[in-house]
Amino acid sequence: MRILGIDPGFAIVGFGFLSVERGENRLLTCGVISTEAGVPMPRRLLQISEDLEELIRRFEPEVMAVEELFFNTNVTTAIGVAQARGVILATAERLGVSVVEYTPSQVKQAVVGYGKAEKQQVMEMTKRLLGLPAVLKPDDAADAVAIALCHARSATSRLPKRS
Repeated sequence: MRILGIDPGFAIVGFGFLSVERGENRLLTCGVISTEAGVPMPRRLLQISEDLEELIRRFEPEVMAVEELFFNTNVTTAIGVAQARGVILATAERLGVSVVEYTPSQVKQAVVGYGKAEKQQVMEMTKRLLGLPAVLKPDDAADAVAIALCHARSATSRLPKRS
């Protein structure tokens, strides 16, 4: 199974592709989609959609794991992230990629084993679980890989739904 993990944003969207076969998780690639500050929001959202479409067509994921929106105080940032998230979800739907969503605490629980783990703990465990020589950079890409890893570890424990 190929999993695309997405850490949504409008300035930076992190992405990470995992291949999962017989319980072995392998990182295929990761990185970010960046949009330029000062560019009108509709143009930034279009760029996110176009770049994401290119990634989906190139790597052909079976599922996209997306982090659910979480914000503390900055409503303006949350609105921008929500708009980008909508574009990300719509792009996946248009291209026929199924979407699953995880909260930050679900990602931490699946990767570290503790739902209130610190960011550095998640990054270190992601490195260890994938057998990487170093913690992934930038942080947005590392977060996206952790989200994909969350799905890889969670999906294997789910029983198929009956019709």
